[in-house]
Amino acid sequence: MDPRQFIQRDETTWEIPVTGPMRVPAIIYADEALLLAMDQKVYQQITNVATLPGIVEAAYAMPDAHWGYGFPIGGVAAFDPDLGGVVSAGGVGFDISCGVRTLHTGLHISDIERHKHWLADELFKTVPAGVGSTGRIRLQNKEMLAMLKGGAKWAVEKGFGEYRDLQYTEEGGCMAGADPACVSDRAKKRQREEMGTLGSGNHYLEVQRVAEIYDQNTAAVFGLQKDAVVVSIHCGSRGLGHQIGTEFLKQMALSASRHAITLPDRELACAPLHSSLGKTYLGAMRAGINCALANRQIITHLTRQAFSRIFPGARLTLLYDVSHNTCKQERHSIDGVKKSLFVHRKGATRAFAPGHPELPEAYRSVGQPVLIGGSMGTCSYVLCGTEVSEQRAFSSACHGAGRAISRRKALKQWRGRELLDDLAARGIIIRSPSLRGVAEEAPLAYKDVSTVVDVADKAGLARKVARLEPVVCIKG
Repeated sequence: MDPRQFIQRDETTWEIPVTGPMRVPAIIYADEALLLAMDQKVYQQITNVATLPGIVEAAYAMPDAHWGYGFPIGGVAAFDPDLGGVVSAGGVGFDISCGVRTLHTGLHISDIERHKHWLADELFKTVPAGVGSTGRIRLQNKEMLAMLKGGAKWAVEKGFGEYRDLQYTEEGGCMAGADPACVSDRAKKRQREEMGTLGSGNHYLEVQRVAEIYDQNTAAVFGLQKDAVVVSIHCGSRGLGHQIGTEFLKQMALSASRHAITLPDRELACAPLHSSLGKTYLGAMRAGINCALANRQIITHLTRQAFSRIFPGARLTLLYDVSHNTCKQERHSIDGVKKSLFVHRKGATRAFAPGHPELPEAYRSVGQPVLIGGSMGTCSYVLCGTEVSEQRAFSSACHGAGRAISRRKALKQWRGRELLDDLAARGIIIRSPSLRGVAEEAPLAYKDVSTVVDVADKAGLARKVARLEPVVCIKG
């Protein structure tokens, strides 16, 4: 993108002023290099978001922003129901509540070096991954409804984890307001055999070493020490979430004219929050959030089983679980007045500041853990929420590196086998059912996650706490 299209407010803030049908400005957080590398479609999409009814303050794009469906991935926008605000399925995304959870293992890197190939094989055998992957759990109708209503809480009650896990999971592991009756039979059918599976694309289960600490005090509160081993799980609501997104995008597009909504792009399909369709989508979307929370909880249980077979004394405890494809009803200040808003975060992570009442008590003094995954073979980060983030983007931060080129282009540039060999030579063990999938997820197909995180830190969206380096990665 050409920086001359923007008003540069500071080193990391680029504003598109209100023009034409825009109701609010659009703001992209990036340094000049990231901005130059962004597709012009990000500009178009974020300005389109700024035209939607009931949007407040501004439409935001995070440093990892790239083209998406309707909203850019990395897009953040809040809507006021009292001003005719809307909910957009495209503003949540197809993989509802895709997110990251990170676990402590209590192990030092020296404990696993000799066993990492064995560990990779054990994890790959235990946690199903790949396109259309299915698990050993089969949910009949009654259990499906209970899962969609109960989320990770349901999973723990079924023996997949510990009640302590719920304390360190966003929403306490269970999203209120979920309505399984709003989820179609087709969506439920797609999910019947997919619980406890990673899926494909950029999803992963990764064993990581804490390579660097930036903030000793916050790292201590989070339980992070240099050269400690952690495990991060990145996945979402699988087929159920995709089906919910597909169905409601069609319904919202067809109903837009009835609600007097002019769409600048059909992919921005939305419905008024007070409408029957808007309420039905929220009920289904919240059920999708619970599906993702339950899925990551079950994968956590399977991961613990795999570790116990190699390290019988290891106890994997949850650092935190946070989503990055959601719409949440939250209270934020608009012109000094607290308002109840519906905050869309598509490829963006919630980043609550210190003292927020929804944070686990153990973390309230420092802020929410913000878990940022890198691309395959690159580092990941733990950050924390800041007071500034509330003012800059409704307590939101980036979610990962963000794609730099499409999967189709990646397939033309890289070969899966060569990538596996190159990463193995660097000491990073990859297990995947698909060499094609490995090529699509080549490290250089993504932006530099360290640059993205540095910009998020500099912009005040979240503060760096620790850098994690991959040791073993299970890819879908």
